[in-house]
Amino acid sequence: MKRFIISGGGTGGHIFPALAIANGLKKAIPDAEILFIGANGKMEMKRVPEAGYPIEGLDVYGINRSFSLKALVSNVKLPFLLMKTMRRAKQIIRNFNPDMAIGVGGFASGPALQAASSLGIPTLLQEQNSYPGVTNKILSAKAKKICVAYDGLEKYFPAEKIVKTGNPIRAEILNMVRKDDKAYEFFGFSKEKKTILVVGGSLGARTINQCMEKGLDRLKEMNVQLLWQTGESFYKTISPELLARQNENIKIVPFIKNMNDAYSMADVIVSRAGALAIAELCVVGVPTILVPFPFAAEDHQTKNAQALVDKDAAIMIPDSQAETQLMDQLINLIQDENRCQTMGENIKKLAQPDAIDLIISEILSV
Repeated sequence: MKRFIISGGGTGGHIFPALAIANGLKKAIPDAEILFIGANGKMEMKRVPEAGYPIEGLDVYGINRSFSLKALVSNVKLPFLLMKTMRRAKQIIRNFNPDMAIGVGGFASGPALQAASSLGIPTLLQEQNSYPGVTNKILSAKAKKICVAYDGLEKYFPAEKIVKTGNPIRAEILNMVRKDDKAYEFFGFSKEKKTILVVGGSLGARTINQCMEKGLDRLKEMNVQLLWQTGESFYKTISPELLARQNENIKIVPFIKNMNDAYSMADVIVSRAGALAIAELCVVGVPTILVPFPFAAEDHQTKNAQALVDKDAAIMIPDSQAETQLMDQLINLIQDENRCQTMGENIKKLAQPDAIDLIISEILSV
């Protein structure tokens, strides 16, 4: 029996690839045992058990880059916390005795994979982005393989360890049926009307949310359907007046678990430009407006979006211009059948649906 540890999280961009890898391993090795290691207080501690896998939590956080006394105190404490976290990670790993540890990025993957390496357990990294985070840069020195989705990562990782696989996508999205009656039934939408899907990532996107709030009445006048995922933190701040503006065409939700159904209905999508989002959008093949998160490391979300814009596969609106441009561009796009068809066809050409099979193959080779 093979045992695997999968570690990382913090956002859906790390968690959903991790779950896709876990499901791929179970398909390849049905009796495999899989244990996740996450960060206490982060969304993986909820989403992973919901998917049916056990998870252990570590008390770990990242460097606080703000200029405040609280940030200074937090950063001074961090090295001591990491020493304690490493001891806990080693204890978890010794108890589980895995054959391999897989890191997907995020706070917990650092101590978990460092601990695994120190105990002689082989490790593999899955890097979703065009610009890797600090954790994976450090872990790459001892990793056996590094699965990536973009070219040019030899600048950050040992070239001989890199394998370009693409980003793993959840099976339910790979197997999604476009315009599925069950999806419309679940959300209470009509198949006869066009549907806009707005997602800012698993944690939401303040700029996109504010634009949608201001432009909601314009969409209501058009008699199109809107499924708007705000993220849980923004949803908690929504006024009762905004929620009262929902009707049979407008649905505002904090989080969408069954994204395959949401994608199935969508005629146009508004999204951030994280690596996982891009991978999924290419598979879905729907015209998309991307609003990159401007504070991503090395502005990698803008680079992700630009790669699609260069292929006429998406529209990109800088975060700073979204307030004045997003709603106009969205309304123009959903009314332009020819433009929608062209963009949908072009984005579909960029899909990498076999990424998970390639990653599982690399894991098994190690």
